[in-house]
Amino acid sequence: MSETSQSTPVRLGAGGHWRNWVGNQSFVARHKGEPASEDELAAMVAQAARANLPVRVAGSGHSFTPVVATSGLLLSLKAMQGVVGADLTRKRVTVRAGTRIGDIGRALKGMGLSLANQGDIDAQAIAGALSTGTHGTGITLGCLSTQAVGMRLVKADGDILDLDIDADPETMAAAQVAVGMLGVMSTVTLQVVDAYNLEEKQWRDDFEACMESHDQLAAGNRHFGFFWCPVPESRHLYCLPDLAAVSPTRREHDVCEMKVMNVTDAAPFANEATFERVAYSSEIYPIEYVPNFHELEYAIPVEHGKEALRQVRALMLTKHTNCIYPVEYRFVAGDSGMLSPYYRRASVTISVSGGPGVDYWSYLTDVDAILRPYGARPHWGKLHFNAREDMPALYPRYEAFQAIRRRLDPEDRFLNDHLRGLFG
Repeated sequence: MSETSQSTPVRLGAGGHWRNWVGNQSFVARHKGEPASEDELAAMVAQAARANLPVRVAGSGHSFTPVVATSGLLLSLKAMQGVVGADLTRKRVTVRAGTRIGDIGRALKGMGLSLANQGDIDAQAIAGALSTGTHGTGITLGCLSTQAVGMRLVKADGDILDLDIDADPETMAAAQVAVGMLGVMSTVTLQVVDAYNLEEKQWRDDFEACMESHDQLAAGNRHFGFFWCPVPESRHLYCLPDLAAVSPTRREHDVCEMKVMNVTDAAPFANEATFERVAYSSEIYPIEYVPNFHELEYAIPVEHGKEALRQVRALMLTKHTNCIYPVEYRFVAGDSGMLSPYYRRASVTISVSGGPGVDYWSYLTDVDAILRPYGARPHWGKLHFNAREDMPALYPRYEAFQAIRRRLDPEDRFLNDHLRGLFG
C-alpha cells in the first residue's frame, strides 16, 4: 500500500442535471467534472475538499438507487478508459475505472484472456459494477468484485492510495464492494483467466419442472439461471426469445425461461432454431434490456432460494396480478467482501421489477417482507428498504468497514443523503 499527494488547484466545471438510465433518479449537482487522467481526477477531488463539497461519481447510470446523487461535485470517468497494464504471467490486467465491461472483454480476447464471469449487462463502467456488487450466475462463481485484486483510490484530500490484495487484504476486502465510499477509483487490477468459449442453451419449462431440476442444473452447469414469467406478455418486457419450439412445455404463462452455459472447446456457431450457440465468453454473457423497468434485487442463502421464490410467485399470482415483469433468479458463490451481498454465503439472487409510471411500491414492499426473514442483502445499485439499524446484522464486518471508511474519509466527503442514512 502506498500513497502519493496531489493538491494542484483546479477550476471545477459548471454543474447541471443528471439522470440515470431509466429516469427514476435525477438531481442537480453544483459542479460537474470529467477528468482525463488520474492527476486531473485527484486535483478535482482535492479542490472539492477545499471548497467543503461532497463528491460522488457517476458510472454508466445503471443504478436504480440514489447512490450517485450529490449537491456538490459530480464526477464522470468516461474519459478514463482502456487497459493500462497486463501481467500475462500472473494473468492480471489493469484498466482505468471508467472502462466499460464490454470493452474489457474485447481487449482481453485479443490477449487470449477472459473475465472469469460477468453479468448480463456489459455497458456498465467497471468501477460502478464492482462498487455495487454486480454479478452473473454460477454456483461456484463469485460476483465481479471478487476479480478485483488491486486498485488506486483518490482519497478525499487528493492523495492516492495504492491497494493490493496480497499486501493489504483487509482494506481490499472493504474496497471491493464499497459503493464509492472510500474514494474515487482511478484504476483497478483484475485477476483474469485464460480465454474460453461458452456454449449456451435455452429452453422453457413449467415452474414445478424447474423447481424439480433446480439443484441438479445448478450443480451440473458452470452457469444456470432463469426468468420466471407469470403471463405470456412477461418475456416481451425483457426482450426474451420465444423458446416454444425447443421446450417440453406448451404453456406460455407461469413458466421459466431457462439458460445454461458451459465452457467448451467447440468452434463458434449459432443455431437460431435450437437456441444454441458457442462464442467467446464475453460475447455470450450479455443480453439486451430495454430501460423500461425499476428493479429490486436481494441475495438470500442458496438453501432457501426455492421456498422464497415460491412465496414471491404466490404473491404475484394472487395479490399483485398486475405486476408482470419477469422474476430473475441467479446463483452467486460466497466471498470475503465486507459489504458484498454474498459475504461468506453461497446465495441466490431474486429480482423483481415495476414499470415506470406505475405505482409498484406496495408490491416491492411485500416482496421485501417475504425475503427479509431470510437475511436478504441488497444489490447496492437496486431498490431496497434497508436502514442503518439493519446493517450490522446483515453484514458481519460492517463495523470493520466503517472503521476503514472513517480512516480514509474522516469528513464523510464521499457520502450522500442515501448513504448517510446507512453508514453515517
